[in-house]
Amino acid sequence: MKNIPEKARLLEKLKAGHFNVPDFIYVPPEDFKKERFTALKEFLEKHRESFKVIARSAHPKEEFYKGGTFTSLSTYADIGGVIFARKKMIKSMNTSCRLSVLRQQRFSGAPDIDPDQMGVIVMPFIEGTSVMAKKIQDRWEFGFCRNRTSRVQNEPYITTTPGNRHLISISADIQKKLGFRCEIEYIISRDNQIFVVQAKDISGIELLEEKETERAIKMDGIRRVRVRRSYRERPVYLMDMQAFYMRIIGFCEDIVLSGGEPSCNIEDIIEEVHSFETDLVEFSLMHQRFGVIGLCMKPPEFLYQVVNHYLDDTPKRQQRLSDALNKNLYAIDYFLAEADTLITKDQIHLSLCGHDAYGVDTVRNPLWSVYWHIERDKDVLNKFNTLGFTTGDTIGIDIEADNKPLVYRL
Repeated sequence: MKNIPEKARLLEKLKAGHFNVPDFIYVPPEDFKKERFTALKEFLEKHRESFKVIARSAHPKEEFYKGGTFTSLSTYADIGGVIFARKKMIKSMNTSCRLSVLRQQRFSGAPDIDPDQMGVIVMPFIEGTSVMAKKIQDRWEFGFCRNRTSRVQNEPYITTTPGNRHLISISADIQKKLGFRCEIEYIISRDNQIFVVQAKDISGIELLEEKETERAIKMDGIRRVRVRRSYRERPVYLMDMQAFYMRIIGFCEDIVLSGGEPSCNIEDIIEEVHSFETDLVEFSLMHQRFGVIGLCMKPPEFLYQVVNHYLDDTPKRQQRLSDALNKNLYAIDYFLAEADTLITKDQIHLSLCGHDAYGVDTVRNPLWSVYWHIERDKDVLNKFNTLGFTTGDTIGIDIEADNKPLVYRL
């Protein structure tokens, strides 16, 4: 079979090397097009004890994109479930994954990708803890993802001393078997079995820590006036959803309350929404690394209700506006998913899990979530406005000795 994706190819190699890889099958895109499901049906028959399976994305060009770019999901353990999962993967490449794909093509030289070439790796569903491993210089690093099925969840964390010490030796053996530096994903089942579910070649990714060590000469002391423990500079997008929704309400008022001919119509309102989304995409494609200052990250509930009912007397217009604003919420989510720095009140923060929390791409550029307490909200917002922060500014974040960040314009 030609053009077998890296994900399937490496799993097959590890399985042949007697590592504990779950039973799996790679279903190429041609099988979906021609509805050739005999092998898949036989595979699913062997795993009827599980009511669901994991369908993992397996595109032949996926290896050129960072881990976690494409969608993998659990689905029903039947032909229809796998077909549905693939359709959702393909759809996500034009929705939730689209901005990430465009940015990697712009900034990392990732190749163009045909969604219809998406293949699928199907595995039995294994309930347990997700662990990702990679070697940084001379030590192995393990990222543990929270258990999403438990009522009480733990935040993801990184350690070099995992509770199950076998992870270190297994990871070393896998890397030796594959012959290159790799990022490995495990599932540790409830009965403490370690399953290898993915491996990715990361030998071509430069890790800043290693380069700094190569260029560094150790000195014997330092004298300085100001101590900086950590520092970051980022261009920022200023997000104020309250101001945006007030603009939309202004348009609606002109239509409803105008005594004569209104100066705008529903097309103008829809264009305002689309223009906002275009600004998000253009900003994210202009800056490989960027931050977001969230003066108001989501529309206040009362404004959201007003906008979604202001034109109720003309239901068709209201429906068009509500649909556009609903899609707008998704566009904002896709945009925020590409930011590596979020500055906002402490009720809102980045949700860290999987590749976002401890993927190899976060070694050099870890996600930062800088916040202020809600009781200071009014004062902080006034300060941002007084100092004139705006979209396109470059800001510095200086984490001081008391571990509190200082944000300022450059």
